[in-house]
Amino acid sequence: MISAGDFRKGLNFEMDGEVYEVIDFQHVKPGKGAAFVRAKIKSVLTGATKDTTFNPSERFEKAVIETKEMQYLYGDGELFYFMDNDTYEQIPLEKSMVEDALDFMRENDTAIINFYDGKAFKVSPANFVELEVTATEPGVKGDTSSGGTKPATVETGFTLNVPLFINMGDIIRIDTRTGEYMSRA
Repeated sequence: MISAGDFRKGLNFEMDGEVYEVIDFQHVKPGKGAAFVRAKIKSVLTGATKDTTFNPSERFEKAVIETKEMQYLYGDGELFYFMDNDTYEQIPLEKSMVEDALDFMRENDTAIINFYDGKAFKVSPANFVELEVTATEPGVKGDTSSGGTKPATVETGFTLNVPLFINMGDIIRIDTRTGEYMSRA
């Protein structure tokens, strides 16, 4: 059991028959009255967020979230197929569940999938990926009025800003949590 006073970012708990993740929290101690916890929580299964206040002594059941590393096989437009590398079992997931991760994943890449009660609810790519630049304008020497960056599209179709010296065909390292250029690979 977890009390609301022990909330931390990323913590998963069960409330009213649903599983929530704490996105943000704040312990509030007003001058008058009892202390309380103001939290922004996100439903793990639906993705809906809400702001709620809790009494710090309220207790909740801790949710057990299973994490598996799986290989992305292919997508057919509506469903995207992932394979467990240990059991070779394949699971289809809906586009709405994987579309954020697809910006950084190619076929046969590894993804991290979170499960609750045997049901997948979140797909994440690796924290850092290396992708090939497929389209970018050539950098003009001395053109630093835009901060020394230019847009580039990588092989998955994702567009990000890169330094002027990056050319088509270069392999770059991207931080998938922020979508930012890290370095040349």
